[in-house]
Amino acid sequence: MYRNKAGRGRGAAARGVPLAAALAGAALLLSGCSSDDGDRDRDGATRPVRQRPADAAPFWVNPEGSAARQVAAYEKDGRKDEAAQIRKIAEQPVGEWLGPDRPEEEARGFTEAAEKADRDALLVLYNIPHRDCGQFSRGGAADGDAYRAWIDGVAKGIGDRRATVVLEPDAVLHMVDRCTPEQFHEERHDLLRGAVETLTALKNTKVYLDAGNAGWSHPDALDEPLRRSGAERADGFAVNVSNFQTTEASEAYGKKLSAALGGKPFVVDTSRNGRGPYTGKGEDPWCNPPGRALGEAPTTRTGDPKVAAYLWVKRPGESDGTCRGGPRAGQWWPEYALGLARRTAP
Repeated sequence: MYRNKAGRGRGAAARGVPLAAALAGAALLLSGCSSDDGDRDRDGATRPVRQRPADAAPFWVNPEGSAARQVAAYEKDGRKDEAAQIRKIAEQPVGEWLGPDRPEEEARGFTEAAEKADRDALLVLYNIPHRDCGQFSRGGAADGDAYRAWIDGVAKGIGDRRATVVLEPDAVLHMVDRCTPEQFHEERHDLLRGAVETLTALKNTKVYLDAGNAGWSHPDALDEPLRRSGAERADGFAVNVSNFQTTEASEAYGKKLSAALGGKPFVVDTSRNGRGPYTGKGEDPWCNPPGRALGEAPTTRTGDPKVAAYLWVKRPGESDGTCRGGPRAGQWWPEYALGLARRTAP
């Protein structure tokens, strides 16, 4: 997350659900609890979630995600309206942000569950050393060797199963805006380039390197750092991750970068951009801004060959950090999730 004078930073903070949840999701899929057969199972209990039609949204819906669990909790308490609102989130595929400790196990758990449902896993890798400039999501791998080992674990866990990977939100942008100290730049380029090479070598994995958002005022400054970080070998790049820029602005921004990168396609994070960016006063506009709404549902049917997909990379309802009364970065915040859903048309 950067804090330039224009206030155009974003919090890319989020975390995937634990491995146990991934494996539980796989078990539910095997038992048929996430089929397309309707909202109730044979004993009349309400299904927590179901998969989206594969031809429009080929990405896996986690039946044990935070939103799905919230739906179940609200329904148990008789809070039907709240459950219906959160279902708008629970029944969409969202990114699974892999944790730092068990990359192979987590990647295997998510991709196996997705494979059993005949869907693609959507994974987010956010573990670069010195990530987030020591702010809300500070942390990341201890050093370059630890990061390379982590990426190797991710790749081994994915194997030949289908996966779409969004690689390292903010990592390139923070070099350009100098939020990441210059002494780390050369190593970071090398680590990102190596990650792209390792992951694109997998048979059924697509890799999109993060490339900032339309609030960034100097997109022309990004094309060379993206090239040095492996963008030309990647399947494309990602824009608007964890941000709130409109889809229209994001597509215009992405097309400028695409032209500079030899026509590379890109994906847009539409998870929370239904009302565009926050323009009010107060804390940073990227951090739990009030009055926002869900954006376009995830789909590969964008109507534009340059736009490979609309994705929910950031998981709607999870906090950007301890701003505006939120819990720590990546934690589920049901009140914020309800606000996003209620401001979104059915």
